Amino acid sequence: QVQLVESGGGLVQAGGSLRLSCAASGRSFNNYAMAWFRQAPGKEREFVARIRIGGNTYYTESVKGRFTISRDNAKNTVFLQMSSLKPEDTAIYYCAARWNTGSSRTTDYDTWGQGTQVTVSQ
Repeated sequence: QVQLVESGGGLVQAGGSLRLSCAASGRSFNNYAMAWFRQAPGKEREFVARIRIGGNTYYTESVKGRFTISRDNAKNTVFLQMSSLKPEDTAIYYCAARWNTGSSRTTDYDTWGQGTQVTVSQ
């Protein structure tokens, strides 16, 4: 099983950019589908983006064209490049891993990072 550590969060003005990283330790990272979720205050955790073992990517509608998920298997790292950020993107962002098959459901993932805070000001 892998362990996940996110980094790269922070405070940014609307319209700005951030790149989140999720470093995985453990074996066989390239056999895990990876995903990013987020949770805003008072709301449920929601799917943001995921990337399959083969590299296919999927996004929630609200971030399409603004966010890009990618992975570097040589570095055991998955990234989330976020551009044109909006105040409604403010949340704690979590990285998640699932063996072999990806999913957009939080309940399908049993490996999570600790989260990184992203705050977008007006």
